[in-house]
Amino acid sequence: MNFQPIIDFIHSLYPGRETIPLQEPFFGGNEKKYLLDCIDSTYVSSVGKYVDRFEDMIREFTGAKYAVATVNGTAALHAALLLAGVQRNDLVITQPLTFIATCNAIAYCGAEPLFIDVDRKTLGLSADALEAWLANNAVLSEFDGTLQCFYLPQMGTNEGARIFTNVNSQGSEGERVGRQTKGAEPITKPVNQNKPSQPSSESFVRICDPSFVNISGLKRISACVPMHTFGHPCEIDRIVEICGRYHIPVVEDSAESIGSYYKGRHTGTSGLLGILSFNGNKTITTGGGGMILTNEDDLGRLAKHVTTTAKVPHAWEFLHDMTGFNYRLPNVNAALGCAQMEMLPQILRRKREIAQRYHTFFAKDSEMTLISEPDHAISNYWLNAILLPNSELRDGFLEESKRSGIMSRPAWTLMNKLNMYSSCLAGELPSAMDIASRLVNLPSSPGWAAPDGAYA
Repeated sequence: MNFQPIIDFIHSLYPGRETIPLQEPFFGGNEKKYLLDCIDSTYVSSVGKYVDRFEDMIREFTGAKYAVATVNGTAALHAALLLAGVQRNDLVITQPLTFIATCNAIAYCGAEPLFIDVDRKTLGLSADALEAWLANNAVLSEFDGTLQCFYLPQMGTNEGARIFTNVNSQGSEGERVGRQTKGAEPITKPVNQNKPSQPSSESFVRICDPSFVNISGLKRISACVPMHTFGHPCEIDRIVEICGRYHIPVVEDSAESIGSYYKGRHTGTSGLLGILSFNGNKTITTGGGGMILTNEDDLGRLAKHVTTTAKVPHAWEFLHDMTGFNYRLPNVNAALGCAQMEMLPQILRRKREIAQRYHTFFAKDSEMTLISEPDHAISNYWLNAILLPNSELRDGFLEESKRSGIMSRPAWTLMNKLNMYSSCLAGELPSAMDIASRLVNLPSSPGWAAPDGAYA
């Protein structure tokens, strides 16, 4: 395959540059002004006006009721998982096609990731694969006074003396499965739906009687973490509805998707909690930074408390009422973030213009497919991506682009292929495996060639 036309086209987007980065920050506003003001104020650490202002700007932009600034996106996800109730030895559903931080944050909680396949259109967690896996491997049971979800593999076979009742999304009793044991009564409590959307009356959830299943010996599924890959929103409404049936809190990994919307809602605001990242390679940056998003009053207040060392306000004493984290974003980073938020609409417009130019170019090529924003979504196009016909051609393009001074990259190594997560539970992963073998990210920096040929 001749890659030279693609190489030439990318160089035309960023003229006059020997090396074209994958995604570099765009500073064109008040960044220097706010940084100098922060330095002059001497408030460069976790206290200062810019931290509060940055949180206010994120709240207004995303529509979240609470936004809590953290030192990075990984810290935000770690704290969000703990706030959602994830504990040691739990299972947390996520996708194998993601950045390592997603799984690391799960591991920080002492939990294990459980890998479910991705959707070929969104590149994020597949709602269909999620629903199918839970139907075959998950059971609800009362534990500590509440209905919780547990991993009970291949429930469709060899149920033995267990008792199950199928309950649909409306809480109605459906077909009873398993072997009936004399004198036992199944639990038939309605399933509580957390933020239901598009409930399916044909979707059933199995509830078991804990007197016949040793729940203490099963692993609890305590959260689901879908990731909006490369800024493209996943089918978050379906994922939230499915997880609601199984009493599984959803924590959105929206690290890459500030400025992305699904059915009119900003990513990170549909689940119980969500997070954003402001690393140096993101759409906007604070150098390093993250944000916890939630619409829940108790979680919003607790997120602020636990990420600021759980310090109890007092005129002079140092009192802490729980194990907290020193995760508060420094004021100097927030100053940069405030200036970047002022530039965000312009940056998003430029990134969509770049994406449109890629679309126009690749529309002429029948052998390569450009990843487009999914139906019902507005993507920030953080990183544009193409799918090549096979892994050999992918590697050939990576080599050619490197020789030509263009920074492109493959998808991340699938998480279930990494040594520390290779023994974790996983469903069938055909889509993730195929995408990872053929995908290449292309330069997507918001600075690009203006009509007069000058680099903006």
